[in-house]
Amino acid sequence: MIAALLLALAAPNTVPRVDPLTATVETSDVDRFAAIFDAAGGVPTAVDLQRDYLDPGSEGVRVFTPDRIESAAHLAKAVAADRAGYDRALRVCLPIVRETEGELRATYLALHGLLPDRPLPRIFLVMGANNSGGTAAPGVQVLGLEVLCRISATPDALRATLRSFYAHETVHALQHDPDVALAAANGNALLQNVLVEGAADFIATLVTGQQIDPARAAWGLANERMLWSRFDADLALQGSGDLSRGKPAGDALFRWVGNAGDPPAGWKSEAGYWIGQRIWQRWYDRQPDKHAAIRRMLTLDRLGEVLAAGRYTG
Repeated sequence: MIAALLLALAAPNTVPRVDPLTATVETSDVDRFAAIFDAAGGVPTAVDLQRDYLDPGSEGVRVFTPDRIESAAHLAKAVAADRAGYDRALRVCLPIVRETEGELRATYLALHGLLPDRPLPRIFLVMGANNSGGTAAPGVQVLGLEVLCRISATPDALRATLRSFYAHETVHALQHDPDVALAAANGNALLQNVLVEGAADFIATLVTGQQIDPARAAWGLANERMLWSRFDADLALQGSGDLSRGKPAGDALFRWVGNAGDPPAGWKSEAGYWIGQRIWQRWYDRQPDKHAAIRRMLTLDRLGEVLAAGRYTG
């Protein structure tokens, strides 16, 4: 997924505020899906899902439908293809999510302390088409339970995954429009995406005190010289325009983002998140006003300057 391409301009004056002390994950959509799933013996029809899940869905379902759930028919097909996975999500992982209010509130308290003037988003838990763990929109963070469950082999792993999503996707909900970021990156989609995602990982690491993906970070540090050589070459390819897979610019983009679970051979998934975080770290270390620096990671202006200051020079 390329979450940056789905963000919209946040409007702090119109988004209802969420109190960090009472923040919770809203699970009504998953509860409704569970009833449909059980009544259908694990194979709900598209008609069932449209009538009883999508039509009465929350804002979370509305945000998650384009490019993810897509349609009732697409969702029904995904459920039928992985009935056991959806069952595990409901029986094993949903109760764990309900137990993570403490982690969510701690993360939200940290974000509120860092950005006291920014309204925090509501968090919706939904069942998707097994293709996305989460996304964000102004005032809203949406998590796909079946994917988060699938990528988390143990309860502790799921709790760690949830902590990272609570922080990372919240940053996306506070960031500006992707068109603004693309303009700030001088039209370079790769630079736009790695700095949008890298900013989210940087702030998430700051507020949680934990690296979002320790294995990826360790691999990145061990291979940083090689990765930067490839990154520079791929940045130069973005001017060719066509971002479809199989085209030079598209392959260059998807080498770094949008490849979760299917990275290039020998690479970690979503390496662009890590290299974006590293660029921001070097840039941030040079900034005298750290609070202003964090706000810059949300407004995403003059990204070419950020790249210039955050380049690898080893």
